[in-house]
Amino acid sequence: METVREDACIATERLQRDCRKGEQHSLDPVNKLQFRFLSRSENVSLARLLAAALAASREMTVAELDEIKVAVSEAVSNAIIHGYEGRDDCYVEMSLALTPEQLVITVHDDGVGIADIEQAIKPSYSAKRDRMGLGFAFMHSFMDAVDVVSTPGAGTTVTLYKDLP
Repeated sequence: METVREDACIATERLQRDCRKGEQHSLDPVNKLQFRFLSRSENVSLARLLAAALAASREMTVAELDEIKVAVSEAVSNAIIHGYEGRDDCYVEMSLALTPEQLVITVHDDGVGIADIEQAIKPSYSAKRDRMGLGFAFMHSFMDAVDVVSTPGAGTTVTLYKDLP
């Protein structure tokens, strides 16, 4: 699985470089979308619907689409609740890339970051007492791979990977 993600990153970098040069490529994503929205709770449903709408262009079951929606909801909610500590005047960025083999969803915030990612991804761990701490557990359960990159004081990027039939 690691090789697939590395290959996807290399292919994406190559596509971006070739696009800047105006070149077509055989590895072009079927579709790629980028969104930037305020860190408001009402935008969580928008983000999940955008991801499901893109994924629905492929042969997926309703259950698989629901799983993608839950994973996106958790990633975006984490950005709002933890990254921006509930502030609704900051921006969350989400990109979606659909290739013949995979759906890749990236959620980024410029918030407080995560000091200890290994601790944060453990089931039932939450930095906030009133939260259940299951967000990362749901993401890992419903997606084929999850990458988390974070710098305290600079933000967090969560990338969700779903292999496609």
